Amino acid sequence: MDTPVPDLRVRDVVPDYAGMHPLVAELVLPEGASMSVMSTLETSRELIRHSYYRYEFATVAVTHCLLALEEVLAERLADEDADLPELIGRATGSGLVSAYLAGELGRAVRLRERIARGAATSGIVNPVRAVDLVRAVFDTIAVLLRPARAPGPSVRAGAEDPRERLALLWEEHRRAAFPESFRGVAVDGADLIMLDADVAGLVERELERGLDEAGLVRLWSCVADLGRVVPRLDEEYCAAYFARLRTAAGLVAARHVPPAT
Repeated sequence: MDTPVPDLRVRDVVPDYAGMHPLVAELVLPEGASMSVMSTLETSRELIRHSYYRYEFATVAVTHCLLALEEVLAERLADEDADLPELIGRATGSGLVSAYLAGELGRAVRLRERIARGAATSGIVNPVRAVDLVRAVFDTIAVLLRPARAPGPSVRAGAEDPRERLALLWEEHRRAAFPESFRGVAVDGADLIMLDADVAGLVERELERGLDEAGLVRLWSCVADLGRVVPRLDEEYCAAYFARLRTAAGLVAARHVPPAT
């Protein structure tokens, strides 16, 4: 039996096939999904793993997982006739899907459309970026499958508890990869990787025990930096990454603004 030959285009991603396993380790099948959704997602994950032998499998994984997303959205929104972009827009508008996830889902949909038109080939996405896009689908489906919760006394109807919203957004951010091409890059005097690390430390301290006065001073400085940096970022993924970071920092800051009297 012939042994599969590694695709040379993957040599800069992982040193060997075993290196593909940790790459897809975070793609955990969501609980409560139907068998068809589970099968589609698992196939997408394995396509990325086997892109070690055929680079194009990474792109196919992205387009394939959208079938599961469409099934879950159509069921959750009770609309079998709407197309996927419309379903994503409705889910985002109703607060079911965050702006960051909607952005990643939109990129995956546009990728599928470009391939269908012949404007892009099946080798357009590398395995690392494929993981980001497929993970957005996994995360979205996991969110959509959560049972609806009746608002308690501290939660306004139709709105999330601010602390819960911060925790969910931060979990989303922690699972996103830092934009590699922007390591060591400074924008308007702010080093991006240091800014990311500073906000990360502040958010985690807020969630664990709250910020002290020194932490709040640093937080407001980071909020100001992000306000200058985000509008200057023109690469889609990096812009989305730091926009989410700015939202998280803003949610922390809002918790420390005295109520109007």
